[in-house]
Amino acid sequence: MADDRDGVALTNLDQELFPEAGATKRDLIDYLDAMAGRLVPVLRDRPLTVIRVLRGQDRFVQKNLPKYTPEWVPRASVWAEASHRDVTYALGNDRRTLLWFGNQRAVEFHPALARAATPQHPTHLIMDLDPPEGGTFPLAVAAARLVRQVLADAGLDGAVKTSGAKGVHVFVPLPDDVAADDVAAAQRAVAARAERLDPALATTAFIRDDRHGKVFLDATRAGGATVAAAYSPRARPGVPVSFPLDWAALDDVGPADFTLHTAPALLDGRDPWADTMPPPRPLPSDLVAEGHTIPVARVAAMHEGKRRAAARRKANP
Repeated sequence: MADDRDGVALTNLDQELFPEAGATKRDLIDYLDAMAGRLVPVLRDRPLTVIRVLRGQDRFVQKNLPKYTPEWVPRASVWAEASHRDVTYALGNDRRTLLWFGNQRAVEFHPALARAATPQHPTHLIMDLDPPEGGTFPLAVAAARLVRQVLADAGLDGAVKTSGAKGVHVFVPLPDDVAADDVAAAQRAVAARAERLDPALATTAFIRDDRHGKVFLDATRAGGATVAAAYSPRARPGVPVSFPLDWAALDDVGPADFTLHTAPALLDGRDPWADTMPPPRPLPSDLVAEGHTIPVARVAAMHEGKRRAAARRKANP
């Protein structure tokens, strides 16, 4: 049965989103419609990457808008250094755009870390706490509390949310003029300090085999990276949602508590992401300075991988 909302023609609404979703396309669009007032503020003016799940196909990442995109969808052109071309991203600036994306079976919404007009100035320092394979959500919560202690010691504070998968995201709001390189450096320093607080629990090891069952303090959400937005559904069984929480509530919940079906009612009219986000504060100079002495994780891991491969070749000529 077809539908029309705000001039957006909606089709195939009773199809299942994907196997094990336990939700239809109508459920997704109803959720985006109900949550537009909270989702739009976290997406506004940011180049938007979505993960779409077309019927009978594997999920895929979409950055560049397809040619059939309606002219009224807001957009921004961004130079992609990796592919040496301009990429036309959507901007999730209004309810109508969210409804159109829902009809395109866009399940996940991953905004850029900076606004399109100021790409060199991320708006948040972000820590992604990822428990090990087979690890539980409480491990990620414990690591998030290490991060919060580091932030407090540095005179900073952040808001916390479930990732919508098995981990936790901590967002620290920043002034408008902080350089991307300094934000990335500060993230590395926060991760390193948190690891020092409890090296038996948490690690900054980028190479998975080096983590040894510990929570990964992922400080790589910088530059051109993205993070699932607060309130974004995730393309996983049951369609969990990345859900904002009070720090005090973390011990009493799990990721499966917040889904496309349950999240709107749990909010009870509130916007906890806006309510719990502290005011922006400048990054302490010592945090930034320490971070600039720490190698970029991906680069260090690449060099280490090459070194290990060479060692294996030498040992097994």
